Amino acid sequence: MKHLTHLSREELLKLIDVYAKNWLAHDGCWFLAAEEKYGMAAAVELDAKSWERFAVTEAKRIMKEFEIPSNGGLKALEKALQFRLYAAINRQQIEWVNGRTMIFRMLECRVQQTRHQKNLPDFPCKSVGLIEFSQFAKAVDARIKTKCLACPPDPVTDFSCAWEFTIDS
Repeated sequence: MKHLTHLSREELLKLIDVYAKNWLAHDGCWFLAAEEKYGMAAAVELDAKSWERFAVTEAKRIMKEFEIPSNGGLKALEKALQFRLYAAINRQQIEWVNGRTMIFRMLECRVQQTRHQKNLPDFPCKSVGLIEFSQFAKAVDARIKTKCLACPPDPVTDFSCAWEFTIDS
């Protein structure tokens, strides 16, 4: 880690970008290997199990390192979402509907962009995304409910996916 202390701010930001892209590439390579060996349905099932675990781990690490309080409601979730690996490489947006409802949109998704560049259809990530986003949100605050507004295979237009987070109190 000592070699990183000499990097400039610009180099550190570049390194974050490289790390995030490498992480996503590994995720994609893993998925393709699972799909080749077991088929799409089994690969999606394994992917969902993996994200169920990873989303909780990612949320807890973010909360610890950035001192985000447990049970901090939607404000805590908003902050935690900004520190996910996705946030380093995907353009995203948060909109507050009211004090109890927040909408998160992935405006640009590197996975879907790569598929479009290869003339492939959207990856149908809704079933996995529902597990991923709900587990991440619950790890931040167990009271948060997650609803998918749109995610492939749903038709999407000016965003890649959209999620609604609500909390009762």
